[in-house]
Amino acid sequence: MTRQIRLNAFDMNCVAHQSPGLWRHPEDQSWRYKDLAYWTELAKLLERGRFDGLFIADVLGTYDVYGASDEAAIRQAAQIPVGDPLLLVSAMALVTEHLGFGITTGTGFEHPYPFARRISTLDHLTKGRIGWNVVTGYLPAAARNMGQTDQPAHDARYDHADEYLEVLYKLWEGSWEDDAVVRDRERGVFTDPDKVHHIGHSGTHFSVPGVHLAEPSPQRTPVIYQAGSSLRGVRFAAENAEAIFTAAPTKAILAETVSNIRRELELAGRDPYSAKIFNLSTVITAATDAEAHAKHRELLSYGDPEGALVFMSGWMGVDLARYGLDEPIGNVDSNAILSAVKAFQSADPDGREWTVRDIAEWGEIGGMGPRIVGSGTTVADTLQEWVAETDVDGFNLAYAITPGSFADVIEHVVPVLTERGVYQAEYLPGSLRHKLFGNGDRLPREHRGARYRVGGPSSTIIDRPSTLPSSSASAAAQPTRGR
Repeated sequence: MTRQIRLNAFDMNCVAHQSPGLWRHPEDQSWRYKDLAYWTELAKLLERGRFDGLFIADVLGTYDVYGASDEAAIRQAAQIPVGDPLLLVSAMALVTEHLGFGITTGTGFEHPYPFARRISTLDHLTKGRIGWNVVTGYLPAAARNMGQTDQPAHDARYDHADEYLEVLYKLWEGSWEDDAVVRDRERGVFTDPDKVHHIGHSGTHFSVPGVHLAEPSPQRTPVIYQAGSSLRGVRFAAENAEAIFTAAPTKAILAETVSNIRRELELAGRDPYSAKIFNLSTVITAATDAEAHAKHRELLSYGDPEGALVFMSGWMGVDLARYGLDEPIGNVDSNAILSAVKAFQSADPDGREWTVRDIAEWGEIGGMGPRIVGSGTTVADTLQEWVAETDVDGFNLAYAITPGSFADVIEHVVPVLTERGVYQAEYLPGSLRHKLFGNGDRLPREHRGARYRVGGPSSTIIDRPSTLPSSSASAAAQPTRGR
């Protein structure tokens, strides 16, 4: 079977997401982020293009590493102002049938118990089309505004996230049995209490003794997304993620990254292809190569190098305002995204170390990923080359302008990929997990979260006497479905 190329749209509930300065372009609509119609229109557009999902990033702090201040970020609208991504999903789900929604929230500042209910609610309302992008946080401003002096050390954040996920798996997978809701009008029983279990979690960071507040949703556990690329981050992804995002600027770096991820998936006891790997990329396309390159030049004229350095400083955890534009970046010990430093230091094919100016020019459109410019045929050729040479599954497409960049891909690139048989001609029915893997709605048996299912090897069930009305013991054991 021909390998299918997967596409996600990458957006954020803000103005300048990955392309600072492009909000000034007359065709850019990112300023409409406060308008629910913007999001419903975008969702319908992406579903027409048969995108797997809309992946919505988020932050809980400002980019204040550059110049040791958030002034430049505020001036550039660099992911501020920013709205909550979860509140967008219900409306988009109402106007679509298949599009998935990957929502970003962090593990560092919210207790898992209320979060579990919100995700289950969205999984119900979307009929199983919700995914969760697990982030441990990287902006110091977020930590300060949550009462901490700084982010915990890099690996410590993942240790904390390990337990966070354990609590969620126990709630989503182990608290309610599939047939707990009986809706028995005759006995006046909506839910059989014997089939709803206290999880009894007592750990280093969290104590959650009780039951999940929501009944089982179509997927129970949402599709888990993750983007960590450090050694610790990749290990965490291999144990938990079903969709893994990378931001490699070259094919050589991406091939190494993908190989490492596949190996870690095997070490975690999973199939090496049990997670889809998406590389951050930006596509600028038009009817011809010449038109596409002209469009690229015009878009670049709106790019803002200061805004790019604001983002890069936050992602890399180093104040690039301290460097001259022509100064090499050097070796940087970062408590933020460790992989970013390595990527930029090795991105030049001639081995030349990058300067601060190189980083600014790279980041003006699309952030840290590569930029692909050309006609639909040229872009399709390039995407297929990246898949063939790196073993990546697909691409997380950032935009230069929105929704125009996505509309261009749908108009010029998707038809070429479809005609070549390397892009889905129609959606599979069912949940987001089934659409991605074709193996049903629930976590596969070898996934870490599956261990916490009721009766699984890691499940913790606190039994209690039945509180059902005393109709009969057999009725409690075999509840009647509501009519």
